[in-house]
Amino acid sequence: MILVTAVVEKNIKSVTEGTTDLKKINPGFSTRAIHVGQEPEELTGAVVPPIFQTSTYQQSGFAEYTFDYSRADNPTRKNLEHCIASLEEGTGAVAFGSGMAAESAIFSLLSAGDHIILSDNVYGGTYRVMDKIFSRFGLTASWVNTSSIDSIRSAITKQTRLIFIETPTNPMMQLTDIAQTAKLAKDSGVLLAVDNTFMSPYFQRPLSLDADLVVHSTTKYLNGHSDVVGGIVISKDESLLERLRFIQMSVGAIPGPFDCWLTLRSLKTLAVRMQAHHRNAMALAHELYDSSAFKQVFYPGLTSHPHHELAKKQQVDPSGNPGFGGMISVELKDIDTARRFVKYLHIFTLAESLGGVESLVCHPATMTHASVPAEKRLLLGLSDGLVRLSVGIEDTHDLLTDIRGALAAL
Repeated sequence: MILVTAVVEKNIKSVTEGTTDLKKINPGFSTRAIHVGQEPEELTGAVVPPIFQTSTYQQSGFAEYTFDYSRADNPTRKNLEHCIASLEEGTGAVAFGSGMAAESAIFSLLSAGDHIILSDNVYGGTYRVMDKIFSRFGLTASWVNTSSIDSIRSAITKQTRLIFIETPTNPMMQLTDIAQTAKLAKDSGVLLAVDNTFMSPYFQRPLSLDADLVVHSTTKYLNGHSDVVGGIVISKDESLLERLRFIQMSVGAIPGPFDCWLTLRSLKTLAVRMQAHHRNAMALAHELYDSSAFKQVFYPGLTSHPHHELAKKQQVDPSGNPGFGGMISVELKDIDTARRFVKYLHIFTLAESLGGVESLVCHPATMTHASVPAEKRLLLGLSDGLVRLSVGIEDTHDLLTDIRGALAAL
């Protein structure tokens, strides 16, 4: 019993303090994705750490414990947080039950009367939670084209406490210069949070560009298998992390241990998946651009994209090579044409979400951005003819054949 207890305590110390042996070799991205927070379990030698599917823990005495209750902390969740923090080059991370719960935790750092600047073309759920919920508690928001640093600067007031950007934006694929915005934020005494869901830490690491917070829907590329819903916030600032952990524990919007374990499993293949997403999306983007069926094709990897040079600079893999991700948006002439195009796709599945190994197609106006008023959608260029493609990792030839077949049917 004494031996077992000692081994368990050693495992918990490994979870809470992280891996020390890896630091000696300065591990690369894929090595960290596979090993950080995922050390073999000491008692049995299991290569895959166990799932701590428990709500509570035995305490050795009054207020004497390492873990007390799984809403407050859980070893499997701790493993996930440690791994993703390493990939995003942060010092810590705080996991939540969804991407929107993670975003809501960031907004909960603020107080009534505080002002937030947000990218005007954000995910529809971000618009909804700010417009319908946090606005009722005294937070005010300005929706700005954050591709323009002058527009951000003009929107800053004495009450501004946070700049929240999405880059690339969903679904118009507009980019914001993270380093430039981070400098403006610091000069103004304002926090900068970056939604990095579209790129994943494989292709973009905002903390290395001086952002204060990074948020992900782990549902998307980090998990990548369309079988988990989750979110996470990463930072280098321990005071921010402590405040977020308090929100995590108090509000209780946490992921379950099994969801954390599944996401950890998926992180092991993040690098190779992102390479495949990028390869397929590049091939499809050129095919779509060369077609006469579309009014516009939105993909930062195309030289025609207005922010292509910025994408090459800030969207890079761990070796420094540009990477443009797996998301493409295309605009057809109207909703009926868009409906026909989607109807004739066979590999792409019409569904919400993105970032899975399977290819998905989405109609933002009636799906992800239905909560955004029609007049605002049109101002953003988000027309009823816009279709968003989440390019999966199927064989490139098969995806090209699928696209060509749908185009021929038009």
